Amino acid sequence: LFLLNIGYIKKNKTRVYIFYIFIKKYSFLINRLVDRDFKTKYKRSFLGILWSLLNPLLTMVVQYVVFSNLFRFDIDNYVVYLLIGIILFNFFADATTQSISVILNNASLITKVYVPKIIYPLSKVISVSINLLLSFIPLVILTDLNGLPFNIYYLLIPFGVFLFLIFCAGWSLILSALMVFFRDIQFLWGVFIMIWTYLTPIFYPESILPEVLKNFIKFNPLYQYIKFFRTILLDSMAPEQNNILFCIFFSILFFCVGYYIFKKTENDFILNI
Repeated sequence: LFLLNIGYIKKNKTRVYIFYIFIKKYSFLINRLVDRDFKTKYKRSFLGILWSLLNPLLTMVVQYVVFSNLFRFDIDNYVVYLLIGIILFNFFADATTQSISVILNNASLITKVYVPKIIYPLSKVISVSINLLLSFIPLVILTDLNGLPFNIYYLLIPFGVFLFLIFCAGWSLILSALMVFFRDIQFLWGVFIMIWTYLTPIFYPESILPEVLKNFIKFNPLYQYIKFFRTILLDSMAPEQNNILFCIFFSILFFCVGYYIFKKTENDFILNI
């Protein structure tokens, strides 16, 4: 995996640079779209941005009460264990769900003004990522309250967040492109997300899984990203090499697939929106 990723990066340095120039060129428009999405989400809300902090906490409280008492999972620092999974999975679900209809919702702009269409799903992921960063505030507080020490490996967290955003952006490109041609995607994705929730050790330990599923779960991207953060915050250790390589691999894989599908189909958007 490591050699494949390094080879891909070296082979596509020019494309990466071009993409950087593209983002820099349209940074003002991206900022406007992100600002619009963020303000619209909390418009006329009494608590406003505080919901970014309260949502994962309230979800954690409900699941903690249910699973710690009903199933009695023996997991050290279960509150932190649970909150890490909730924050990451909720962000993935939120970012992809909001991105599905982003091309259709901006049809009036797309048909009248030329703007690279890839900006719309990317700006949606960026706007939702603000909630992700805010959600880390209660996570860090709970980590400290549970007596888990801050450690040097916290420096790896921004790297993990970056990889996770790239992974989510890839899925957003895939879904937003497919939604233009297959409107049932929005309903199928809701079911898929629910199934994916139970296939990921968010509220239960992976130790309860049978051996067959333990081997299969390694290929669950969300499991790898959640494991990355749990290793740092709960174990005060650097993530395993294989864990890091899997995170890099899934980020590159899904972003490249998403970018390819989006660019391959974007010229036909105008005929279907």
